[in-house]
Amino acid sequence: MFIVTLSYLVGLSEVDKYLPLHVEYLDKCYDDGVFLMSGRTEPRTGGVILATSTSKEQLEVVLSEDPFFKTGIAEYQITEFVPSKTAKELDYLL
Repeated sequence: MFIVTLSYLVGLSEVDKYLPLHVEYLDKCYDDGVFLMSGRTEPRTGGVILATSTSKEQLEVVLSEDPFFKTGIAEYQITEFVPSKTAKELDYLL
């Protein structure tokens, strides 16, 4: 399991120009079963994605398709973790 933290490198007006393409990308990643949860940070300086992938390298390939990455709008930090405990509703993630 991975936590991906996005940090914007440009102003929000530039981010908003590419937001519809980014949302399409997110939808595809959800359909592919790679992303489990995502959202923006508060204050709005980036976002967070909870992802599942076979490896960090494979996740990097997936993230390289994000329009935010392709246009240099955001940088990404990937943190891998192994869940050992969840709320009962999320036991399927273990």
